[in-house]
Amino acid sequence: MDTTVNSSVYAALLRSCGTVKALWDGRRVHAHIIRAGYDRDRFVNNLLVQMYGKCGCLEDARWVFDKIRQPNQFSWNIMIRAYAQNGFVEEAKWVFDRMPQRDVVSWTAMISAHARNGYGKEAFRFFGQMQLEGVEPDKVTFLSILDVCASLGDLAQGRTSHASIIHRGFELDDVVGTALVNMYGKC
Repeated sequence: MDTTVNSSVYAALLRSCGTVKALWDGRRVHAHIIRAGYDRDRFVNNLLVQMYGKCGCLEDARWVFDKIRQPNQFSWNIMIRAYAQNGFVEEAKWVFDRMPQRDVVSWTAMISAHARNGYGKEAFRFFGQMQLEGVEPDKVTFLSILDVCASLGDLAQGRTSHASIIHRGFELDDVVGTALVNMYGKC
């Protein structure tokens, strides 16, 4: 393993490539990672999946994901997010259904994927199932749900969500407050 460059350097490079969607540069970094022997490092591979997902190169994201020997929760979540961000809701669900365990991040990614792609009713279904399975929604989850309420004009669900937000103490958060104003304005 090349010790002149470590995983922190690769992390910074991959994050930068993903942020600006520099696929060609990301592939060059990936080639260097392979030559340096970091291609078996789960942390680096997770960031490769994330970078490829942000660049819209889902085949490469999936190829790297499939090479991870023991994917952790972050690995699964970023693969879901990669599909979801690029509008591949069914593929995101396929990964979600195969996860060994799900957390609020995975559930929220699925809710958001459905919300962003015009499947509001499915987003509500995931939200309900998430709570049935004992996973508590966080602020990000509620932002997606409030967006669905606004897009569907579902005032009843919006009020129910608002009550849950108050119950959890999220109503004083500026971003949640703005999402509530938006939802009520559209309903």
